[in-house]
Amino acid sequence: MKIMAFWSIFLWFFLFSYSSSIAKVTPRFPSSIVRPELLSLSTENELYETKYFTQTLDHFNFHPQSYQTFQQRYLINSTYWGGAEMKAPIFVYTGNEGDIEWFAQNTGFMFETAPHFKAFLVFIEHRFYGKSIPFGGDKEVAYSNSSTLGYLSSTQALADYATLIIDLKKNLTANDSPVVVFGGSYGGMLAAWFRLKYPHVTIGALASSSPILNFEDITSPYSFNNIITQDFRVSFYTIKHIFLSFFPVKLKDIRDELQDKSESENCYKVIKGSWEKIEDTAKQSGGLELLRKSFRICDNYISVDYLENWLGTAYIYTAMTDYPTPSNFLNPLPAFPVEKMCKAIDDPSTGNDTFAKLYGAANIYYNYTGTTTCFNLLDDSDPHGLDEWTWQACTEMILPTGGNNEESIFPLSQWNYSNRASYCNRLFGIQPRPNWATTEFGGHDIHRVLKRFGSNIIFFNGLRDPWSGGGVLKSISKSIVAIVAKKGAHHVDLRFSSKEDPEWLRDVRKREVQIITKWLSQYYHDLAHLS
Repeated sequence: MKIMAFWSIFLWFFLFSYSSSIAKVTPRFPSSIVRPELLSLSTENELYETKYFTQTLDHFNFHPQSYQTFQQRYLINSTYWGGAEMKAPIFVYTGNEGDIEWFAQNTGFMFETAPHFKAFLVFIEHRFYGKSIPFGGDKEVAYSNSSTLGYLSSTQALADYATLIIDLKKNLTANDSPVVVFGGSYGGMLAAWFRLKYPHVTIGALASSSPILNFEDITSPYSFNNIITQDFRVSFYTIKHIFLSFFPVKLKDIRDELQDKSESENCYKVIKGSWEKIEDTAKQSGGLELLRKSFRICDNYISVDYLENWLGTAYIYTAMTDYPTPSNFLNPLPAFPVEKMCKAIDDPSTGNDTFAKLYGAANIYYNYTGTTTCFNLLDDSDPHGLDEWTWQACTEMILPTGGNNEESIFPLSQWNYSNRASYCNRLFGIQPRPNWATTEFGGHDIHRVLKRFGSNIIFFNGLRDPWSGGGVLKSISKSIVAIVAKKGAHHVDLRFSSKEDPEWLRDVRKREVQIITKWLSQYYHDLAHLS
């Protein structure tokens, strides 16, 4: 059975950073083999209706071609809006690198809080993704070369959002309605930057799991994989096992047990030692066929590099989406999928068969529904139009994440910018600008800088999310607040809520609502006194 490919921000950030770790194919990696959540809802549904805005191609130059336009898609929900007369707020999602419907359907926080705030909801699609394609909507033309792709950048996208929001408020006769922006991951980065760049358009931003500090030498290139390693080395499965075996228990006993060999330590060691075992097996006569059968790879193709990428992808995404409740964001997954992977690896029925253990773990990620009979490593389809992240990862989004130290669950490696630059030059004939993001948006000494002029930003990060290493983890001022959840995963706060949500997650969302309420109260207070 074919598995849909999914080139998202997460894997591209990760894979483009590697030099010699998991993958040796350079650097056009095989399909991530990720099955994105199917867009089960039609364009016209109970969540939103689809609109299009005639957007300017180039906001920053005045060449004749700059005045070209394209149709930018956005989704709206006015069900709960209090109206312009009430100056009811407008909540805007700053779209990520893909189909905006997919992100809208995974941002339940906005839909669930809209009745409380009487908010008008807007989800704006990022240029060059989904159906918001310049040059007449022709992808072949838009993606053809650096001359056309040159209009794909975060700064152009932010200007798109500002232009659209201002026009929308005018059409709604809602000039006094305050705007709050929301975003997760790259969308969260855009939300934070939008608040800093366009404070006259938005009164505040909720930036969830946004690694705005993952540039240059601000964040260690080892941080990303160190967090993944820690996720597997100390899983909830192990902690639960420790509590049960030591109950009643003392904190010192827990610490000592964690330092000793445990289920999580075994899980970590099996994965860590597997890369060499896979490569040694491949060198033997019939080794590749053994690997193909062991991992249920379709008989059309098998290679060590592609197989290792396939396994690495499963570990990375599972760590990122280690949610406390079942999810279908990237793939159908159970609650605490890292725990389930480690249980599969520690399953006594597999004995000492490393490949059976790894297959059991990978199957949690790729085939939890049990419907897949084999995995196609050559499937590079891009059903949601996400592949153009390659361009952004070759121009301004240079986020070093590929370092692996001796303790890493992945093979030892160093972040190598030269590999990225060489690849981008071969593919597009361009040189990346690794310093541009911090030049344009800042990042160095962010606590000192933003304390002087920034305000009204919530930075949420879950420490089980590998991107949290590049996030803002400490509050900067009374209005630039960092919310950190030790057990949180990638933008877990923005997901639709569940009756099974743990108390800590409920508390995170309550706090976010309270902070946004303060922003709005202050806005209405200031507006009344200025009138």
